Amino acid sequence: MSAAFTTLGAMTDQPGFKCAIVVSDELPTGLAVNAASVLSLTMGHRVDGLVGVDVKDADGVTHPGIIHTPLPILVAPRERVNTIARASAGRDDMFFVGFSSLAQACRTYEEYIDKMGATPTAELTSVGVGLYGPRKQVNKLVGSLPLLR
Repeated sequence: MSAAFTTLGAMTDQPGFKCAIVVSDELPTGLAVNAASVLSLTMGHRVDGLVGVDVKDADGVTHPGIIHTPLPILVAPRERVNTIARASAGRDDMFFVGFSSLAQACRTYEEYIDKMGATPTAELTSVGVGLYGPRKQVNKLVGSLPLLR
């Protein structure tokens, strides 16, 4: 995420912004769900206001806030996922988080840190990407992709 993006954080309730996650269609269902889960957790942590406030039910029990905007989980061929990752990584008006096959294969975060430190960016293969930004820009990248089923 670029420094310029931080100004978008307070704008998560605006209809001009959109979230999307794209996972590789080569992943088996369990790994696709894992990738989408990791990406959505990171987005919820990094994009200010993406998760709504806690709410109370009719009995007064408090429930943690959930994301308050649609979050489609889409699929694409692995090369298209890589293309989306490269196209969104350099944008200042969009939050981008990638999930690589390297990351998915690691058993601990320490292993991830070590392997990432030894791997050039060009050698990372994206198996998933999470996006949040202006609706028009997100749609240009993912608008034609089908939902994960």
